Amino acid sequence: MKVKEIMQSPVFTASVDMPTADVANLLVRHRISAVPVLDATGAVVGLVSEHDLISRQGPTAIDVMSPGIVSVTEDTDVDDVRHLLVNRRIRRVPVLSGGQLVGIVSRADIVALIAMEWVCEVCGTQVRGERPPASCPTCSADTVRFVHQPQPPGT
Repeated sequence: MKVKEIMQSPVFTASVDMPTADVANLLVRHRISAVPVLDATGAVVGLVSEHDLISRQGPTAIDVMSPGIVSVTEDTDVDDVRHLLVNRRIRRVPVLSGGQLVGIVSRADIVALIAMEWVCEVCGTQVRGERPPASCPTCSADTVRFVHQPQPPGT
């Protein structure tokens, strides 16, 4: 599965000169925990997270942001993003296409993917994903033959 299938888009962003109070309001208003910071050309130059806002002081986003962000492309495998999030101990990665921000993937997006399981009504094959596959990998049944199987806690 590719990042473009699970990324959140459009993305709320902050400009480098956005006042930190406005960044905080953006996070609270949209119930998100971070925003990418864009320069005048639209390039991602950093991220401002809740942690940044409470641990650093400064008048604008550029003063409190975490620079040197890790990003991925739309065609990156979701499993590669999972490894990035775990190994780098980060919570989210911006998704770029042609150097421009097109989405964001967070740990919550990966967890939601894990929680979705689909079962083929024809042969019983189980497949995990945000959406059912186009066809069953075992019996080739059409996508409409898949039903969502809720996951019990702890699986």
